[in-house]
Amino acid sequence: MACRLSEIVIACRDPEALAAWWAEVLGYRVLGREDDGAVEIGAEAGFGGPAPTLVFGPVGELAPNRSRLHIDVSPTDRDQEAELQRLLALGAVPADVGQTGEETWHVLADPEGNPFCLLRTRLEDLP
Repeated sequence: MACRLSEIVIACRDPEALAAWWAEVLGYRVLGREDDGAVEIGAEAGFGGPAPTLVFGPVGELAPNRSRLHIDVSPTDRDQEAELQRLLALGAVPADVGQTGEETWHVLADPEGNPFCLLRTRLEDLP
C-alpha cells in the first residue's frame, strides 16, 4: 500500500452545524477547530486512525464547476515526494485551486480532473 485515505474535506456554509450533524450521525467527536472556521471530526482514534476524519471548511458560495468535496490522502510506505512522483506517474496532474505556494500538501487532480490533496503526514499502513 502506498497511500491511505486520511481526510474527506467538505466545503459548507456553516461548518459548526454541519460537523455537529455528521458527528451525531457517525458517532464521531470534534477533534479540532482551525482559525479559518474549519471543524474536524472523527472517530475516537482521531486523525491517522483506521477511519478517515471529516473536515468541514467554510465557504460562502462555490464557483461554478467547483466540487464541495475532495479527498486527502497520506503516504504510508514512502515520503511525500516519492509518493508525489508515483501519483504523477499513474496519471495525476498538478491542480491549481488557488493555493499560495506555502502549503505543506500538494493539490493534484485524478485522470478525470477531480482534485485531491497529498498530505505530508505519513500514516501507518493498516493490517
